[in-house]
Amino acid sequence: MARKLADTGKTKSEAAEAGWYTTPEGRRQTRREFARAVKEGTLMRSRGSRISKTDPKVIEKLMEQAKRNATRPISIRVPIADLERAQRIAAAVGVGYQTVLKEAIRLGLRERG
Repeated sequence: MARKLADTGKTKSEAAEAGWYTTPEGRRQTRREFARAVKEGTLMRSRGSRISKTDPKVIEKLMEQAKRNATRPISIRVPIADLERAQRIAAAVGVGYQTVLKEAIRLGLRERG
C-alpha cells in the first residue's frame, strides 16, 4: 500500500516509499513507530511471517543488545601524547589505535558507573 505524504496529500509510488525509508528521516520514523508499538504492546508479526508473536520485553532486550553493538562515528580532540601512546600500544598488541582508544573509553565508562 502506498504511503500518503503528510504535507502534500499525494500518494507515493512503492519505489519512492522504499527510497524514503532508506533516508535518515525514514529510519528515524521507523524507529519511532517501532518503539511506540513496543511501548503500547501492539507490535505484531506480519501476515507472511512464520515467526510467532514475540513478547515486547524480549524485543526491548534485543534492541538494547543491538544498541550496544552498533557504532556511530564521532570526532573528538585527543592530546597528541595520548594519541601517540595509543598508537604504541596498538603496535605492540597488533590492533589499530582506534580499537585501543575505544577499549580505553569502555573501561573508563565502566569505572565511572
